[in-house]
Amino acid sequence: MNETIPTTTTSQPRFTIRPAQTTDPAEVDRLYDICLRTGASGEDASPLSERPRLLGDVYLGAYLRLEPELAFVLVDGSVEGPEAVVGYVIGTRDTAAFEETLEREWWPEVEQRYPAGSAPEGSYDAGIVSRVHDRSRTDPAVVAEFPAHLHVDLLPEGQGGGNGRRMLETLFDALRDLGVPGVHLGVGADNTRAIGFYEHLGFRRLGDGGWQLGLDLRR
Repeated sequence: MNETIPTTTTSQPRFTIRPAQTTDPAEVDRLYDICLRTGASGEDASPLSERPRLLGDVYLGAYLRLEPELAFVLVDGSVEGPEAVVGYVIGTRDTAAFEETLEREWWPEVEQRYPAGSAPEGSYDAGIVSRVHDRSRTDPAVVAEFPAHLHVDLLPEGQGGGNGRRMLETLFDALRDLGVPGVHLGVGADNTRAIGFYEHLGFRRLGDGGWQLGLDLRR
């Protein structure tokens, strides 16, 4: 009697996470594109904006320049070239210090690039430009307990399958290695799905508004 011995093959996972290549212009352009394509409460904001790098200059670029060691990307192994990157997570270990550095090294050039009133009134771009010129600092009470903060964005093709959780846990591990005790993030108060996702990961709402959530990284 002949028996067929089954063979075992090891396949690579479709999605992998690696450090962002923050000095590669093509990858940076791709990350800016992802930022815009997730910039309308997770939906594509590119039809709304006439300035494709505006949103990234506000919510992405400074992290890539100032804390590249805390930038990670999700790569789709079935795609080649820059388009293989389908998501990113970025952060800073010390929000208060980061905001101070932005005032000296980032916001002045962004203000020159996007003067106040330079976008059509009532437009999507006008709302973003106003945030450039009407900035506020993070609540010191939040920073005292949760000094780090993060942003995470995934294109639809990168969502699901636990990719978002794995991206966040990659950043959490990097922050823990730096001795950071806690991290916070912002989310729309009406985005109950996102809030539920973060609460499932251990985040808790900070204050009555519910748009800021914090996670104790020491647990």
